[in-house]
Amino acid sequence: MTVPSLAPAGDLTEDQRDLRDAVRALAGRFSDEYWSERDERHEFPWDFYDAFAKGGWLGINIPEEYGGSGLGITEASLMVEEIAASGAAMNGCSALHGSFFVFSIVTKHATEEMRRDILPRAAEGGLHVAFGLTEPDAGTDTARITTSAKRDGDEYVINGRKIWCTKALESQKIMLATRTTPRADGAKPTDGMTLFFIDADDPAVELRAIPKMGRNAVPSYEVFIDELRVPADARVGEEGEGFRYLLHGLNAERILLSHESIGIGRAALRRAVAYAKERVVFDRPIGANQGLSFPLAEAQARLDAAELMARRAAWLYDQGLSCGREANMAKFLCADAGFKAADAAVQTHGGMGYAREFQVERYFREARLMRLAPVSQEMALNYIAHHVMGLPRSY
Repeated sequence: MTVPSLAPAGDLTEDQRDLRDAVRALAGRFSDEYWSERDERHEFPWDFYDAFAKGGWLGINIPEEYGGSGLGITEASLMVEEIAASGAAMNGCSALHGSFFVFSIVTKHATEEMRRDILPRAAEGGLHVAFGLTEPDAGTDTARITTSAKRDGDEYVINGRKIWCTKALESQKIMLATRTTPRADGAKPTDGMTLFFIDADDPAVELRAIPKMGRNAVPSYEVFIDELRVPADARVGEEGEGFRYLLHGLNAERILLSHESIGIGRAALRRAVAYAKERVVFDRPIGANQGLSFPLAEAQARLDAAELMARRAAWLYDQGLSCGREANMAKFLCADAGFKAADAAVQTHGGMGYAREFQVERYFREARLMRLAPVSQEMALNYIAHHVMGLPRSY
């Protein structure tokens, strides 16, 4: 089956188009069947990861003085969109993208010593880092995390629990959000949060994989931390400033995953269009029926429109400008557009859309995730209602 590209070039620069084409070519070496097999076997895509590491892609937004390419979130977003659109979807993106927003925090807020220790190894692909933020009783309400880090001389003693920590077992380090000051003792609920790099394989750290609906090639873990001692120089930036640092990284995360949503939608739509052209029922291709062609055309329009908002958010971020409005709007619009495209692709395939053979059920499962992560659709709307429109806060 011939599967043509449907992604528009947009207003990218020549260098950005070249970057996109190079990523498309490399990601295209890994077929849908490869990703289905990794997903079914729950196997991390090491050869895919190694191919991108060898190509120098993992340091795309790490400054050149630390071994990276020195590019922005725009270029990193183009990269992950193409990876998702290749059919890799979230299994491919999640193998790589944690580095992009975690290391944007390191670049801006860590000590020079930490930057020189962490960033070159990350850029060459030898250092895997997970991100530990969410807790069982603190999901979207980040200020309620209870994982504690108490100072003891030249060390901190950390205790607590995290959940949905992606790639923790496959990583050497976890960037961990903790409380160094209890919530009740801060002037604001977000005061007193501090970030650390911890060793994922420390005996005081226990990891348990979470069985889940999709993206099974890249596991998610519960993390149990009991009396973990870390040196003071494992702290990222200043004590108590963690939430401010997180805001910088979380906007980057929303922009990246917005582009990934678009990529999944494009992969699904590409398959649906090809199938609608080839599948003949009642002596004509099913794509001639408006009941099928209109949902696909609408999905195309929504993907293209949402992509523009995501590009705008990335540009603002790279200019150092305020982008909370655009990042949240992009997250909401792209997740919705990607999911609707995946749903339309399943419907176009009819009963075969439910079969693994045609891949769209996998896209559907992974597109559904994007309406939950990295922030729910409802919380994105909360941000827009309160911070953009000035409506009373609802939470």
